[in-house]
Amino acid sequence: MDADLHFVQDGEKAIRFIEQADGDTSAPCPCLLILDINLPKRHGREVLRRMRQSRCTNAAVLVVTSSSLERDRQEMGRLGANEYFCKPSAYEEFLKLGDIVRRLLGEAGSEKPAG
Repeated sequence: MDADLHFVQDGEKAIRFIEQADGDTSAPCPCLLILDINLPKRHGREVLRRMRQSRCTNAAVLVVTSSSLERDRQEMGRLGANEYFCKPSAYEEFLKLGDIVRRLLGEAGSEKPAG
């Protein structure tokens, strides 16, 4: 898969990344944000909330987390997550993540620009 990847280590840096893209209209918006809920410094819900208030609001968001709590799944869905993937203990189950990423990137690539 041909893709440019950007990694940040905590929620504060993720919000800064979104704000930089928001402040520079020549900067591309991400097609897909892979987000953990339990990030250091800022919670994943804060990152998702900021993403949905930015000019990059249409980016797909895939939550990948160890939390299997239904309230977390519902909250992230209400905030605009496209998918919620609970990290499994079995390697074979974890590989399903690749199919979700490919599908979300395919959906993002098929969107037509407004205008």
